[in-house]
Amino acid sequence: MAQTIQGIRGMNDVLPQESPRWQYFEQVCRDWLAAYGYQNIRMPIVESTHLFVRGVGEHTDIVEKEMYAFEDSLNGEKLTLRPEGTAGCVRACIEHGLLYNQTQRLWYIGPMFRHERPQKGRLRQFNQLGVEAFGFATPDLDAELIIMLADLWQRLGLTGLTLELNSLGNADERAAHRAELIKYLEGFVNVLDEDGKRRLYTNPLRVLDTKNPALQEMANLAPKLEDYLGEESKAHFAGVKALLDDAGIAYRLNPRLVRGLDYYNRTVFEWVTTELGAQGTVAAGGRYDALVEQLGGKPCPAVGFAMGIERLMLLLEAQQVATPAQSPDVYVISQGEAAARAAFTAARQLRANGLNVIYHAGGGSFKSQFKKADQSGAALAVIVGEGELAAGTVNIKVLTGAQQGEQHTVAQDQMVNTIRSLK
Repeated sequence: MAQTIQGIRGMNDVLPQESPRWQYFEQVCRDWLAAYGYQNIRMPIVESTHLFVRGVGEHTDIVEKEMYAFEDSLNGEKLTLRPEGTAGCVRACIEHGLLYNQTQRLWYIGPMFRHERPQKGRLRQFNQLGVEAFGFATPDLDAELIIMLADLWQRLGLTGLTLELNSLGNADERAAHRAELIKYLEGFVNVLDEDGKRRLYTNPLRVLDTKNPALQEMANLAPKLEDYLGEESKAHFAGVKALLDDAGIAYRLNPRLVRGLDYYNRTVFEWVTTELGAQGTVAAGGRYDALVEQLGGKPCPAVGFAMGIERLMLLLEAQQVATPAQSPDVYVISQGEAAARAAFTAARQLRANGLNVIYHAGGGSFKSQFKKADQSGAALAVIVGEGELAAGTVNIKVLTGAQQGEQHTVAQDQMVNTIRSLK
């Protein structure tokens, strides 16, 4: 017997019994995004490695440790399975001239790849839905994106999510803070863990984001970026908070919220939950006004977010949010060769009239076919036996609801209308 081949660790299958929750989420999101005027864009999952080194940041964890990067053996190109969506979206917008003297509200959905230690809510192939808005410099778009997510939680029936908010200021303000922060952290080099030492000179803000309990007091007493913000950055952040206050959106100011990608400036935010353990962030984003120019385009303000779909699936399950069942309307049963052909035709006729229909293939007794019909969750069974065939009728049996067990024998040309009246 041939040896079975297993799936790759951290790259999971979504099985048929799990798919309805995913499809429910995707449909809710399509309606939600349309309500805010966002259009879909679809980018390839493989991009030039240089795009992420330049866009995400050479010294980020993603680029240093997590990217699935490889050399194409056919032409020597250095390629990477996308670890996030923003850089690819910006690349596509620049390449196709979508940002020239115009604004864009875009969204995308699909798999991302990071080589991490797989655990609950953190996979090597994971799915994200991302939203990006280009050409808007004012705080109203920052607030709109945050409020959009609050709206989505309500549409999905999720509760208990909290918003964390911070401002990273502009590049000059961060540079001044960075110099003071490095000077401060150098005094603690002997107590920094390996991650802290690695990030000290490359990404010192991330040192403050440590989860190590022994380093919390050091992080709490470190120079705060908010003390280095200029009037313009403060005014922008005040504008975001005022709009959130007007909308009744509660938030917690978190001065240590920095995000793990280099392109962010000004507003950053995370929506978090306590119900998923360590992987509590379900959606996060912020402003990245310099990235378009950094990747070769003309200066263009931008703001966006991404949400982890697997984590949202876990949260929907944890909160026992009911998702609509994907059951057929009708299950078609037959007995005898001639009746089976008539039943096959009946199934096609029902589908042509907008009904979801399973035709029982493979034969079997009435008893076994009815068992399959019950298992399918169909509301009705259409039965064609030799007697019905000879009489030009079909038998319709109600399988669910208050009328369960009722049977109706009707002429074949009345089948569709009868089924609609019974649904």
